[in-house]
Amino acid sequence: MDRVAGEAEDLQQFLLFLGSALTAAGEAVNQIEEHLRRVAAAYGAPDARVSVTPTYLVVALEPGRPATLEPTGQLRGGLRLDQTAALFEVLRSAGHGRLPPAEGSRRVRALVDMPPRFGRTVRVFGHAVLTVGICLVLKPTWGDLTLAAVFGVLVGVLKLTGARFASVQMMMPVVAAFTVAALTFLVAETGWADVDLRAMVAPLVTFLPGAMLTMAVVEISAAEMITGSSRLVTGTLQLLLLAFGIIGAAQAVGTPAADLTVAAPGALGGWASWIGALIVGIGSYLLHSGPPRSLGWLCLVLYAGWIGQYLGGLVLGGYLSGFVGAIVLTIVAYAVERVPSGPPALVSFLPGFWLLVPGALSLIGVTEYLSRDVVRGAEDLLGAVGSMVAVALGVLCGYPLFRALARSIGWLGAAGPSRGR
Repeated sequence: MDRVAGEAEDLQQFLLFLGSALTAAGEAVNQIEEHLRRVAAAYGAPDARVSVTPTYLVVALEPGRPATLEPTGQLRGGLRLDQTAALFEVLRSAGHGRLPPAEGSRRVRALVDMPPRFGRTVRVFGHAVLTVGICLVLKPTWGDLTLAAVFGVLVGVLKLTGARFASVQMMMPVVAAFTVAALTFLVAETGWADVDLRAMVAPLVTFLPGAMLTMAVVEISAAEMITGSSRLVTGTLQLLLLAFGIIGAAQAVGTPAADLTVAAPGALGGWASWIGALIVGIGSYLLHSGPPRSLGWLCLVLYAGWIGQYLGGLVLGGYLSGFVGAIVLTIVAYAVERVPSGPPALVSFLPGFWLLVPGALSLIGVTEYLSRDVVRGAEDLLGAVGSMVAVALGVLCGYPLFRALARSIGWLGAAGPSRGR
């Protein structure tokens, strides 16, 4: 009896660690609950009850048995791409019941403590590369691109320095936005460059909650109202903090707030955004320590989503372009996940959300609105909301479409269940 009770306790603890790690990786809560129920069934607990919120999990192995509540903050925030890939390997083994629960808990804790694959210098360089890629997607001028690269290094250093102190991390969005904006306005006063939000938004890309806002819409659509609403509020607050830093810098250096604008598309030509997609993939790989041999797959998924968005814009218009791009990105990401050397789909999603740029458009809209350019700000905000909803609906539709396509060609039966799905 004691042995059985110990095994049940180990399984419950494993489910709690696994759920906490999946939450830190950014997985939608409805998917986390599905993952954990599948793992519990593999270990002989098909009637397990699981409830996930943004800050805690509740797990009971059987109806009527005591439930355990565990805060998810114990795993210290978000996971890098290499950690997410390692987590899904654990999840895949657990889904087949091949991993003892106690060993599974140990492996989850070990992957959380994994050191980054790349050193600080490479990660700062990766932040600069990612910044340049996002700036290229936003169709900049040469001045914007140069400023974005310099500020990308600066913000990368600030983030690595602030990562050591929890209190500094809370203020980092405002500090980074204020610093970048103030330097941009000071440079603009010399006449070397125009004041353009693109040069300021691109270096702040890793603070942008595009993935969070999009996932909030996904969760609300899946009737996960508590988590979806919490993500939506958190993402909106993040945007307001960034916009506050930019507006504060405009007031501090004496630049009229009404001068905050987004200029017409730059002189780099249409090729800029296509090269930008590749640069975003490389920058994401370096900054977030992409798993080995995943760079090519990551760029493939990004280009699939980018081409889908481009073709969707030509056929259906701007608002629905994100919908088409998200569907294509989701289908390709799950198809790549089934390749033995392919990374989990969740690894490809974060750079994909940045590439589809709902977060960047949202920050531009909030900043323009707060800077008294109410008409343009409202237009950009509405555009960002439309883009966010379209991307979220694309993600919602993408996975069922992939399942249908895979089933039609017999892939599901031949390959077995996908990683964690």
